[in-house]
Amino acid sequence: MADRHPRKDRPNARFHGRVEAQGRLCAEPGCDRPGEFRAPAADGGRPSIDGPGQYRWLCLDHVRAFNAGYNYFKGMSPDEIHDAQRPFAGWERETRAFSANGGADRPPRWADFADPLDAIGARFRHAMPQERKDGRPLSGRDRDALRQLGLEVDADRTALRKRYSELVRKYHPDRNGGDRSKEDELQKVIAAYQQLKAAPAFA
Repeated sequence: MADRHPRKDRPNARFHGRVEAQGRLCAEPGCDRPGEFRAPAADGGRPSIDGPGQYRWLCLDHVRAFNAGYNYFKGMSPDEIHDAQRPFAGWERETRAFSANGGADRPPRWADFADPLDAIGARFRHAMPQERKDGRPLSGRDRDALRQLGLEVDADRTALRKRYSELVRKYHPDRNGGDRSKEDELQKVIAAYQQLKAAPAFA
């Protein structure tokens, strides 16, 4: 039965990343120590559709030296380095859920889903506000702002300004004898107005 515990003369036998193999030497020229740690090939071979790419086996000292000198950006142009360092790299393409118009310009992949009993559609028609009659898009934040102000989805810019003025008068301390208990509501009203004022539906 194989011994499941590391040998006492090899206290690091379970060192993370170590793969023991009899007779395999470090790939670094002139080194005769065991090659127990995998590293990318010296020529920078990268993974591809055909597999993980070439790699070599190094001893602990040489794999540490390799890791210390590894440069992820090696071979990249300044523009490629800049793109890779952006905090939102990889998120350039909007998903349907986060696009400004909710993906109204193209049908979702599930657009042909059959719902003969209207079990799903009825629920969401009840829960979600209807679209604007003028066809202008409303984002999720726009809808939240409309609810905050108590406006219908078809409200126009005039109705928006009128409702905003009403609520400011209602919540502002100067109109309530200095009562500041409604300041949180006032801030929400201001934020909702700013959101809608810049929205395409109210342009």
